[in-house]
Amino acid sequence: MAPRATWKGHLKLSELAFPIALYAGATTSKRVSFNILNRKTGNRVRREYVDEETGKAVDREEQVKGYESGDNHYIILEPEEVADAVPENDKTINIECFIPCDEVDTVYFDRPYFIAPTGAVGTDSFAVIREGMRRKNVAALGHAVLFKRARSVLLRPEGPGLVANTLNFDYEVRSAVEAFDELPEINIEGEMLDLAKHIIDTKKGEFDPRAFDDRYDQALAELVRAKMEGREIKLPKPPKETKVVDLMDALRKSAKAGGKAAQKRQAGKRKGAAASGQRRKAG
Repeated sequence: MAPRATWKGHLKLSELAFPIALYAGATTSKRVSFNILNRKTGNRVRREYVDEETGKAVDREEQVKGYESGDNHYIILEPEEVADAVPENDKTINIECFIPCDEVDTVYFDRPYFIAPTGAVGTDSFAVIREGMRRKNVAALGHAVLFKRARSVLLRPEGPGLVANTLNFDYEVRSAVEAFDELPEINIEGEMLDLAKHIIDTKKGEFDPRAFDDRYDQALAELVRAKMEGREIKLPKPPKETKVVDLMDALRKSAKAGGKAAQKRQAGKRKGAAASGQRRKAG
């Protein structure tokens, strides 16, 4: 079953425009979710807005947005005023320029989406732009009004389509300088640096998202299954307390352990290759 498009519009480059659809690149729908219940009755409860002073529930038609301009003083914004202030939505992602794929720091990445052409009219144009970007190894920087907000969008070629990331605005991204401001400058040289490099070499790998487990969600799912089946709920063992050890001693032990692990991985690969060769001969 094809995924449902979350947005449809046009991709525009200069005078060239063609229809596209946006599909959510990530979802939380498969996570374990809960409802809030009344412990006494077992019934679901619902949320409602309550007046802070009177304690009475406020009907939806009486609810209005307000901006706090001072202590307990608010500027009321009517729905039509908010709607009129939102940038005009022409349902178009306008490509402003092309930049190197690695030029945008990942801290600016917000939400991922997939972009595909809709209908036969724009398929060729879409393919030409995508393939040109791939050959030049560039990303497209564009602007659009998405879901009632003006957004900057970064588009990159991905297989037969494009992957897009909405970008955080500069004022939304915190400065790394502020976070690292109090870290001292330490000059690392000699055996300590050599050991660190060795550990990194022995721990080289590849990014495989399938290898990462959502242990929190798995634990919740197992908890639910155990209660449904009336099984005893086994509590996980508490993690061992982390001990502070001598840095050089820890690096040496890590390098030794990493070397053994690397040898095991290589032996496993050789064994797998040999088995594969035997199967081919047998065939």
